[in-house]
Amino acid sequence: MIYAHSVENAPASDWETLEAHSLRVAKAACKRAEAFGAGDIAAALGLLHDLGKMKSGFQAKLAGEVNDTAHSGEGAKLLWQGPGRPLAAAIAGHHGRLPDPDRLQARIDAAEALTLPNWCQLPDWRWPERVTQCQKQAPYRLQFLIRMLYGALCDADDRETAAFYAGGADQPPRTVTPDMRARFDAHMAGLGGHGPVNDLRRRVLGHARGVAAAPPGLFTLTVPTGGGKTLTSLGFGLDHALAHGLRRLIYVIPYMSIIEQTADVFREVLGPEAVLEHHSNADWDGEDETEREQRRVMGASWDVPVVVTTAVQFFESLHAARKKRCRKLPSLARSVIVLDEAQTMPLPLLRPCLAALRELLEGYGATVVLSTATQPALTKLGGFPAEEALEAAREIAPDPAQLFAALKRVEVRDVGAMDDTTLAERLRGANQALCIVDNRMQARGLFETIDDVPGAAHLSTLMVPAHRRAVLAEVRARLKDGKPVRLVSTSLIEAGVDVDFPLVLRAAAGIDSVAQAAGRCNREGSLECGAVEVFRSEHPAPPAVEQFAAIGRAVLAEGHVDPIGEAAVASYFRRLWGAYGPDALDSMEVGGIGGILHAIRKNGMNCPYEQIEAAFRIIPGGERAVIVCDGPWGIPWDALEDLRFRSAGAVAKRVQPHAVNVPWGLWKMLWDQGHVAWWAADSFQEQFAVLQTSDVYDPRAGLGAEGDPGGIS
Repeated sequence: MIYAHSVENAPASDWETLEAHSLRVAKAACKRAEAFGAGDIAAALGLLHDLGKMKSGFQAKLAGEVNDTAHSGEGAKLLWQGPGRPLAAAIAGHHGRLPDPDRLQARIDAAEALTLPNWCQLPDWRWPERVTQCQKQAPYRLQFLIRMLYGALCDADDRETAAFYAGGADQPPRTVTPDMRARFDAHMAGLGGHGPVNDLRRRVLGHARGVAAAPPGLFTLTVPTGGGKTLTSLGFGLDHALAHGLRRLIYVIPYMSIIEQTADVFREVLGPEAVLEHHSNADWDGEDETEREQRRVMGASWDVPVVVTTAVQFFESLHAARKKRCRKLPSLARSVIVLDEAQTMPLPLLRPCLAALRELLEGYGATVVLSTATQPALTKLGGFPAEEALEAAREIAPDPAQLFAALKRVEVRDVGAMDDTTLAERLRGANQALCIVDNRMQARGLFETIDDVPGAAHLSTLMVPAHRRAVLAEVRARLKDGKPVRLVSTSLIEAGVDVDFPLVLRAAAGIDSVAQAAGRCNREGSLECGAVEVFRSEHPAPPAVEQFAAIGRAVLAEGHVDPIGEAAVASYFRRLWGAYGPDALDSMEVGGIGGILHAIRKNGMNCPYEQIEAAFRIIPGGERAVIVCDGPWGIPWDALEDLRFRSAGAVAKRVQPHAVNVPWGLWKMLWDQGHVAWWAADSFQEQFAVLQTSDVYDPRAGLGAEGDPGGIS
C-alpha cells in the first residue's frame, strides 16, 4: 500500500493512501477550476501532484525515518516531458511557490521517472489544448492560467489534507444569497432621510439596480464624492450576482485607512459572517505552512460572499508566486469585482494591472466595476495606449454630467504658496477645517503646531486602526455638534472617509486628488457652498506628486466651469498619459530585461514567476507590520503573551487593530534604533514584530521616530 499521509501513534490502516488523497484533491481542484472552464486540467494536476510520494524513500519518511526525500518533482517531470510542460511549475511549487525556470529545471533534473499507477491513468488528455491555445494567444494569458490552476491545486491540497486529519469533509464555499439582498433592502428602507443629496443618492441606487440585469463584463460607476457609491455598488453587486449566477463580491480599496470603515458598513448591512476583511495586517499564512494551520485560517481562499481587501493584496496576488497568495485566485472567477477609487491604481504598474483585469473579464467570467468620482480615462479616446485600453464599459449611474452639476457643493480656488506658519494660522482661525498634505512628517509637524487649540486632531497611516477609528469617531461627533475641529491628515482621508467640513485646505496635487479632497467638504450639502483651497506647500513633494500637481495646475488654468468636473478630470488624465508614456506605466524591472509585461512576453513558456512577484510591489520595498503594546491603543502585553501558543492566524487576527504597517525605510530606522524586536520568534520565526519603546508611539499622533524621512501616507 502506498500512502500520502501518516497519522502519529496510529496504525498504517488509519493512514491516508496516495490513491485516496490524489482522487480527493483531483475532485476538489476540479470543482475550484470549473468556474473558469479548466476543471479537467485542475483534476489532472490533482492526480499527479503527489506522484513522488510513491518513492520508497518517502514511504520510509512517513514511517518515521529521518530523510530529505522530496516528492513534488516527479509529477512535474512527467508534465515537463509531454504537452503539459507549462503546467510543471504548478506541481513543482505546490508546497511553496511557483518556481523560476532555473529552480524548476533543477527540481525536474533531480526527480525520478516514475510509472503512473493504474488509478492515475489519464486516457483522454484534452487539457493541454487549453494550455496551447493560451500560449498561442498571448504569454500573459498563459501565465495567468497557470497561476489560477496553481491556486486551485494548492487550495484543494491543503483543504483535503486538513479534512483528512480533522476526520471530516471540507466546508463548501459560501456565495451570495437572496437573503443577503433582502437584508440590503431592509437596511436601505430603514435609512430614511430626505433632502436633495439623499434623494439623489436614492435615484443613483435605483438606476444602478436597474442596470444590474445587463450581462457580466466591464462597468463604470461615476458618481461625485458623497453620492453614495459604496452602498450603490453593493446593491448593484448583489443584484448582478444573483441575476447571472456570480458567486461573490470582491471590494478592492486603495488604502488601509478605510478598509475598516467599509467592512463595518457591509457587516452592518449583511451580517458579520458574510463579510471578510483581508489585507496585509491579516496576511495570515506563510510558506510551507502545515495543512492543519491552513484549515484554521478563515478566508485564506476568499470563499465567502463578500471580501473587502486592499489594492495591494488584490493586484499583488494576481502576480504572485507564493501559494499563500495564489490560493485565493480561483475565487475571483465568476465574481463581481469593484475597484473603489479606481484612479488610484499604481501608475508604474498600471499596464500589468489592466492586463490582469482584462483576463478576468475575458477568460474568467468576472464583472469589473470601476467606481470613482474621477474616472481615469482608460480608453483610446481618453489617450490611453490603444492595444491595452479598457473599452465598451457600461455606466451604472444615471447621466454622470447631470449628477456632477446637481452635487456641485464646493468652490475650488488656487490660493498660491502657503508656508506652514500661514497654514497653522489659517487652521487656528477656522472653527472647522481639514488640511491635507502629502508628507506625513509635515502633517505631524502642523498638528503639533496647533495642538493647543480646541479640536486639533491628526490622522495618518502610522496610527493603528483602533486609534484611527477613535480619532474619526471624535471628529465626526464634534462636526455634528458644531464644535471646533482642526484636522491635519495625509492623503489617506481622501479615499472614502466619511467626514463633512466647511473648509478643506489641500496641498497642490493632481485633479483626482483635489476632487477627492473636495468630497470631504460640504458633503451633505448643508451649506450653500463649501470652500476648497489648493495651496503650494513650502515642503518639496516627491517627484511623482510634483508631476501630478504640475499637471493639475495646468488643468486648473484651462478655466473649466467646474475645475473638478468630468471635463477637467478627462483633461487631466489625457495630459497624464501623455506625460508618462507606455514604458513608465510598466516600469518595475524584472531581471534587468524590462517591465513585467515585457518579461512575460520574452520568456514565453518559461515564466519567471518569482522574479515577477519580487518586481510587482505597489509599495516599493514593501511594508512591515509592527504591533503596539499597552497604552491607550496597544494590545496589553499579557493579552499578547496569552497568544504565544495559538496559531499564527489567531495571533494576526487578534493583533490587527493594534498593528501599524510601516514602510521599509522607516522600519529599518526603527530597527536600527532598537525600537522594534521580533516577538515569540521561537514559535513564529520573524513573523510578528513588537514596538519596544512606548514613547515612540504618541497617543495623539501615532508612530514616529527621529529621522523619519516622511512619506505620502
